[in-house]
Amino acid sequence: MNRKLIVSGTLVLLLVLSTGCGQKPQVSPSNGVTQEQVGADGNSDSQSPDNEQGSNNGQGHAGDSDSGQSGNGANQETGGNSVNEKKTAKIETYFSDDQMLELQKVEQQITYTSDEDKYLAALKALQSTQDQKLFPLWGKAVFNSAKLQNGEVAVDLSLPNEARLGAGGEAMALDALKQTLFQFSEVKSIQLLVDGQQVDTLMGHVELEQPLTRN
Repeated sequence: MNRKLIVSGTLVLLLVLSTGCGQKPQVSPSNGVTQEQVGADGNSDSQSPDNEQGSNNGQGHAGDSDSGQSGNGANQETGGNSVNEKKTAKIETYFSDDQMLELQKVEQQITYTSDEDKYLAALKALQSTQDQKLFPLWGKAVFNSAKLQNGEVAVDLSLPNEARLGAGGEAMALDALKQTLFQFSEVKSIQLLVDGQQVDTLMGHVELEQPLTRN
């Protein structure tokens, strides 16, 4: 009889202990969330590290794209403004007739990029003409520069031996140069230099009174 009571008591105790263990929730040591809570929610609300990194990368690429487009636009605008616009003007130039007896006036169009270049372009227009009956008195000369300062144009030129003319040709060449430059109202006088040096005569025949002035 006592043995049956002991066995019965032992079974009841085991049943109680077994039931108590089955109802106790287990706690995850990492984040304090019970297994029962995870099973009920199904998914955690926090984003995974991979998802967060993907989102950040997407934002970074968009910013880079905008910066690239902005930079390209600025470069294109700067490039457009760096181009120099050419100007044109019709001027009167002077050549000798085929007998070198008198000057003939010819209207020509010159092209230049700044007002400083205008005078040099005008002088170079004296070096050639499409009219075969006219002779360019400055055809063999080399015009190095022509700069205006305080109403005076300083003309620096070189004269190879083949560019030198006789007395009549030298006088006509000087007259052609003066009439060409003095058509610009801002030019009041002309200073002639040969290879950077002031001279008393260009070709050895006509004495120069420097600077040359309007008649």
